[in-house]
Amino acid sequence: MKLNIVPASTGFAWVKLGITTFFKQPVALGGLFFMSLALTQILAIVPFIGIMVAMVIFPATTLGMMVATLLALQGKFPMPNVLASAFRSGKERSVAMLKLGVMYAVGLLVVVTLVALIDGGELAKELSKSPVPSPAITELPNFFPTLLTGLSLYSFLSILFWHAPALVHWHNVPPSKAVFFSLVACLRNWAAYTVFALTWLAVFFVGSALISGLAALLGLGQGAGLVLLPLVLIMVTMFVCSIYFTFRDSFSHTDTKEPPVSQNLPPHNDI
Repeated sequence: MKLNIVPASTGFAWVKLGITTFFKQPVALGGLFFMSLALTQILAIVPFIGIMVAMVIFPATTLGMMVATLLALQGKFPMPNVLASAFRSGKERSVAMLKLGVMYAVGLLVVVTLVALIDGGELAKELSKSPVPSPAITELPNFFPTLLTGLSLYSFLSILFWHAPALVHWHNVPPSKAVFFSLVACLRNWAAYTVFALTWLAVFFVGSALISGLAALLGLGQGAGLVLLPLVLIMVTMFVCSIYFTFRDSFSHTDTKEPPVSQNLPPHNDI
């Protein structure tokens, strides 16, 4: 396995590829993402154990969406069973994916605990009530310090596990090394990932503003959330689709010299 060092402009290409690939199979990809969310909500009904299971299988679910994106890119219709792709590659990789899931669950619990120490868990409680938080959430005590701390800690956790599921699944990398290589890839390609993040922030900001403006013009009032939520979920699905391309262009097998499809990239560098 080798690490590719990519130019900053690749970050924009990843966003574009995520959006265009979504429209190749919008029903399938949107449906699969909704199924993954529904599964999480169903598991969350079971106190503690359900939430823990949801956190443990999160990396596997992420991998499933990456496989679905690859199939859509190939012009195929991804079926629901792709969400279980992480557990269909033999016992060794299934166990490795579960270990990775446990590591992620522990990391997330640490993040939640540290954030809760700032505001007593009020922000987490408010966010759990609805996918679209009320503007009144900003009135919570210590809202901005809590939000900044939470975003910083979760961003670091996301970097650690950004490529880890794919590395375990496609490169058979042990979980601990997969987390390390994920961190290395994001740090070495920090410019591309920064462009990637900023571009998606712009897409979400502009998209949400346009949707909110349209809802206001139509006089939907409180019903605007019913319009906003599905469209936000579509944008999130596009974002999830783009994750596959960040992995594909960041790593390659050592036995191939073929460059990633996004663009012609510089020669590979060993990790």
